[in-house]
Amino acid sequence: MEEEYIGGKHSVLEAIRAGRTINKIWIAENAQKQFAGPIVAEAKNLGILVQFTDKRKLDQMVEGLQHQGVIAQVAAYEYVEVEDILAKAEALGQDPFILILDEIEDPHNLGSILRTADCTGVHGVIIPKRRSVGLTATVSKTSAGAVEYVPVARVTNIAQTIEQLKEKGVWVAGTDVTAAQDVYKANFNMPIALVIGNEGKGVGRLIKERCDFLVKLPMAGHVNSLNASVAAGVLMYEAVRQRNKS
Repeated sequence: MEEEYIGGKHSVLEAIRAGRTINKIWIAENAQKQFAGPIVAEAKNLGILVQFTDKRKLDQMVEGLQHQGVIAQVAAYEYVEVEDILAKAEALGQDPFILILDEIEDPHNLGSILRTADCTGVHGVIIPKRRSVGLTATVSKTSAGAVEYVPVARVTNIAQTIEQLKEKGVWVAGTDVTAAQDVYKANFNMPIALVIGNEGKGVGRLIKERCDFLVKLPMAGHVNSLNASVAAGVLMYEAVRQRNKS
């Protein structure tokens, strides 16, 4: 199985607690006890090898990774099937609540979206195999460990996947700044998949055409677009608000 590295106290702890296969953990020698203690204790219980080393070695191991003095070598993330996401909702006795990300390229955006998805009870996230960031170490770090709990499916064709979801009774809502309908007037209290577009181009034309309806976020300022992860957060919490109404 492929291996990769994740860094940061929260990412490593959540990986351990989620039962991820971890081969080894490196911790900086000067790490504070209250910082390293929980990681060492949980790793020891599971028989995971922990090595204390010079911080400079950690910097060299994975260049550019904000590791905060702790790095773990883990088995690569496993993606799920779309059917697994639907099965998760069914097992919980809930209407499916899904996110579809149309070519999100920034790992920080994907990490932030996964973090909010975990907080809002999203059953799973769907991303395309091409022209999209996957589950990298940076995504894991930014998600603060949420990547361990939110199932992610990678599909070849988003438009085709949307059609398959619609056949299974899931409504698909896309975001578009020119949409006639305000997000706060839309109905998300049903089996729903929310489509979030690329950071620059937004939702692609072919994907928009496949959506059941389009919604826009109200804009009062001079900049008429939000960061992808912020827009996703607003939509997810509006769905939560509606779905939690008695």
